[in-house]
Amino acid sequence: MKAEEFKAKLLPLREKLFRIAYKMLEKEHDAEDAVQEAYLKLWQLRETLDKYDSVEAFSTVITKNICIDRLRVRYREESMSGDYPTYAAADNPHSLLERSDTHRLIQQIIEQLPPLQRMIIQMKDIEEQEVEEIATITGTNAEAVRMNLSRARKKVREQFMKLNGTGGIR
Repeated sequence: MKAEEFKAKLLPLREKLFRIAYKMLEKEHDAEDAVQEAYLKLWQLRETLDKYDSVEAFSTVITKNICIDRLRVRYREESMSGDYPTYAAADNPHSLLERSDTHRLIQQIIEQLPPLQRMIIQMKDIEEQEVEEIATITGTNAEAVRMNLSRARKKVREQFMKLNGTGGIR
């Protein structure tokens, strides 16, 4: 699909995609970002768009999936920030403090990883992206992503055991 055809078929859908994104994300700037990301993804797939019966339906699905991913990340960030209760009411203050300390320690350990491993563990374990997506973003192959992820997790586990004072099983 050429640029002119892309503009003619997909740009008129912008308002519809924005309304969908705004309804899901409830924030105008987040909805704008989601629509922009959808258009980037559609542009990357422009050569294969002809195989879909309805480009409009396909672009709607892409936008919804992007919004769902953003909502997952938002939920995770909110639950990790400590502003929202994330633990059962039966938890006592000691166990809440222990979890908070553990979470802080793991974050510090992750921050000390090499940049590629830090990025991969964050995209996989926090943002829940697929290995293939991570490979595309990082410019490596899927096997290299898996290997770096395994090494990063191992380093985090070893450092946690060392700093936490527990021997643990290695």
